[in-house]
Amino acid sequence: MNEPRIAIVSGGFDDIRARDLRFLQEAAGLGELTVLLWADETLRRITGNPPKFPLAERMYFLDAVRYVSRVVPLAASADLNGLPDLDGGVPDVWAVEAADANPASRDFCRRHGIAYCELPASQMAGFPEPPPIPSPPGRKKVVATGCYDWYHSGHVRFTEEVSAYGDLYVIVGHDANIRLLKGEGHPLFPEDQRRYVVGSIKYVKQALISSGEGWLDADPEIRRLRPDIYAVNEDGDKGGKREYCERLGIEYLVLRRTPAPGLPRRSSTGLRGF
Repeated sequence: MNEPRIAIVSGGFDDIRARDLRFLQEAAGLGELTVLLWADETLRRITGNPPKFPLAERMYFLDAVRYVSRVVPLAASADLNGLPDLDGGVPDVWAVEAADANPASRDFCRRHGIAYCELPASQMAGFPEPPPIPSPPGRKKVVATGCYDWYHSGHVRFTEEVSAYGDLYVIVGHDANIRLLKGEGHPLFPEDQRRYVVGSIKYVKQALISSGEGWLDADPEIRRLRPDIYAVNEDGDKGGKREYCERLGIEYLVLRRTPAPGLPRRSSTGLRGF
């Protein structure tokens, strides 16, 4: 049996958005994907500013992405035009966005027998719905709802905790309903991108877009999925959800908002500034 191909990407991945995840998805199509993650000092040196999210938080987020097999932090002194010695041998391919390709890295790959793959922007167009993650039969179905506008490590932690109760389906609010509930200027990111980001997290079996209105805009999807559990965090415990679950015979689960160990508490409101 042939050994699986190993693909490498390298970058800061500070403030990960849908476009970053599309790049990771396409890179993962070249082989089992390892992310070489730049140090805080490296980002500060390159951009002139400290990273928005520290190394530990960026690693936590990337570790949760379904397209990523492993994350390896790079030393601040690492040569970004080359690749370090890695456990598991020499990678087969180094993937970069075509706009970020550089001759030094291309030459490094040529000298070491590594394919240098420049992914064009056209290859990362659109935000396809990630397929449902397979799971053993008999698990409970869990549903969560929300805006998920500025996706961050707190969201990742919530999905991680909720997925312990069963297969997690996340229903993302559609654009018109988010504006109805939160006002103009919301959401920052359109529904197809928000669904794509949430569905790219390995703790989420499938992400969908709501089709109803109000605080219970996910009612059509919930009735179709017939979940055993409806999970919310403390901030989401409103809008008649508890009474709704009582009427439908769904277990209502309220989790406290606690960050992953060692990470700061995050909120979308705090990140976007309004």
